[in-house]
Amino acid sequence: MERKPKRRTRERIIETSLRLFNDFGEPNVTTTTIADELNISPGNLYYHFRNKDEITNTIFADFQREIERTLAAPEGRQADIEDAWLYLHLVFELVWRYRFLYRDLNDLLSRNRTLEIHFKEILEHKVRTAERLCDSLVASGEMAASPEERKALATNMVVVATYWLSYEYVRNPRHFAAGEVVARGAYQVMSMVAPFLRGSARELFERLAGEYVGGTPPAPRAKAPDQGGERAGDKAPERGWQRLPG
Repeated sequence: MERKPKRRTRERIIETSLRLFNDFGEPNVTTTTIADELNISPGNLYYHFRNKDEITNTIFADFQREIERTLAAPEGRQADIEDAWLYLHLVFELVWRYRFLYRDLNDLLSRNRTLEIHFKEILEHKVRTAERLCDSLVASGEMAASPEERKALATNMVVVATYWLSYEYVRNPRHFAAGEVVARGAYQVMSMVAPFLRGSARELFERLAGEYVGGTPPAPRAKAPDQGGERAGDKAPERGWQRLPG
């Protein structure tokens, strides 16, 4: 059996820092804490990162790359209601994976200019994606909403998605489970879309909502491949949410 290559110290620092930031909050974790957790000297840590802000910025850069891929809208076709569920599910999974960014958001932005600038860009991208999603639903006949309503709806979707984690933490800080947070968050955002849905899209929402609210969100299905496309279960494309992970 081949032995797995040993992870580099820099990678271990990032991985451990993300875990500690998520568990205890970024303001409560020091570089000494990180070094102790890794059983390395502070000097070894400072060889790779000059300070904690550099660690935070590196983690944020990873998050930004992932969220930008997630926010890339489907290409070559209109988005449908299943895309809306997928979009929200993937967004909330990323929010959970990098939850310290959202839970400590205001504090981080007040101290870190890099995050202040780039998180604003992410929010703007989220709103644009939500607007395009709503426009596609209207174009396909699955939604009935005026341009003004779609614009307001897109903003409201992003507001709830951005601060949902803080609400969940305040509501029950001692019971903070990933699956429940992702499911309830996706449902709450989609519930704002529901009044505008029509026909089979509304029926599908009701079915999926029942599964999400029941605490067992359905595993997203791979969509049927286009002609010449990938088979269900093949590797998903690098960008967008054209296919649901199976």
